[in-house]
Amino acid sequence: MNESKAMIMGAAGQRLTTEEQAFYRAERPWGFILFARNISEQEQVRDLVASMRDAVGRPDAPVFIDQEGGRVQRLRPPLAPNYPHAAALGSIFAKDREAGLRAAWLMSRLHAFDLLKLGITADCLPVLDVPVAGAHDVIGNRAYGHDARTVAEMGRAAANGLLSGGVLPVMKHVPGHGRAGADSHKELPRVDASLDELRAQDFIPFRELNDLPMAMTAHVVYSALDAENPATTSPHIISQIVRGEIGFDGLLMSDDISMHALSGDFGARVDAILAAGCDVVLHCNGLMEEMRAVAKRTPELAGKAKLRAEAALNAVKRAEAIEEASVRAEFAAHVVAVG
Repeated sequence: MNESKAMIMGAAGQRLTTEEQAFYRAERPWGFILFARNISEQEQVRDLVASMRDAVGRPDAPVFIDQEGGRVQRLRPPLAPNYPHAAALGSIFAKDREAGLRAAWLMSRLHAFDLLKLGITADCLPVLDVPVAGAHDVIGNRAYGHDARTVAEMGRAAANGLLSGGVLPVMKHVPGHGRAGADSHKELPRVDASLDELRAQDFIPFRELNDLPMAMTAHVVYSALDAENPATTSPHIISQIVRGEIGFDGLLMSDDISMHALSGDFGARVDAILAAGCDVVLHCNGLMEEMRAVAKRTPELAGKAKLRAEAALNAVKRAEAIEEASVRAEFAAHVVAVG
């Protein structure tokens, strides 16, 4: 049997087209990612997820989603409640540390209930970025707080809630997107903080959670580390900072390769991401022409990347038995869901 390729792919709509099915079957992405455009109602999402896995012949193929709460939440009512943003949970933590940690754990445990009902097995959470005054609000209230300790402790609670619920967490955006003065979806941000400043704040949450099974890179240039390349395509940042100083040895996926922070054609982007030391390339928008260009240059998972991918899937155990209604009631006692 052919091995999976080192890529995670999106889809254009709510059902796979014949072309998409044939493409996935031939190119064998390791995983998939869903966005709001892919979601309408429960049976539709279940069918879409099942058809993705069927196309690659792997019932354990991970299916990812960005389900943070607040403005970054792909599942909405009636599939999932509108959950509060991370900063709202951080405000609970600021008043009562234990209550804040419990709220973060509970919300992630609820995400796990919501996702597994649909066959979705991985959540791009926790956000471990630490915003600073004057930074672009692309992170903003997606962060648990403005100090590294709060972000690290709340991020750990959130990751543990997902793992308890049988869902794979993905910490983001390593080595830290909080200082960025631009939205990397639209342009390439540049951070001019010194290495000492980055060590004193930005790296801390990632270092504290370096045992998590997966992480996503930041499309951000850190001039003190690599004046030319964003972290995603910087061999120095991946090897010396992410793998070295931060000490993360799990599966490292790029942020979306189609974001405007990156330059060059898609083949060149794939080459740069993998040459830098990322294990898996992420492509989100479902555009077939782009997906074909990405797949053409993406190799099969092999070596350390393959071992890390296997370890990430093995890190997820069967959900611990707990009554959903009781979790929802306890969470509501901590914070009322938005909307």
